Amino acid sequence: MTDEGPQAAEPGRRHPRHDLAPLLSAPVRLSVVAALVPLDKAEFGFVRDLVEVSDSVLSKQVAALEEAGWVSVHKGRVGRRPRTWLSLTAEGRDVYARHLAALRAIALG
Repeated sequence: MTDEGPQAAEPGRRHPRHDLAPLLSAPVRLSVVAALVPLDKAEFGFVRDLVEVSDSVLSKQVAALEEAGWVSVHKGRVGRRPRTWLSLTAEGRDVYARHLAALRAIALG
């Protein structure tokens, strides 16, 4: 930026906002994906408690991420108790990485 105002974008260069994933603009969805990044899989209750939301809120947000193909949901049992595990897909990891890179590019100019 100069004293004359912001510079025009370089020809052929896009603004980094175009690399943001609109689905990750919701804080809960972003938090869920961020929580899953370092893990192979996580139990639903663990993610719920980490993100500090109710079962129904997490369920709704996970459904949106699953529909996009970014989160996999696996159901099973531990003993007699039903359990649900969440994991990021390869596509989900890629989308998250691009989203973070775009945020950094916007914030740091």
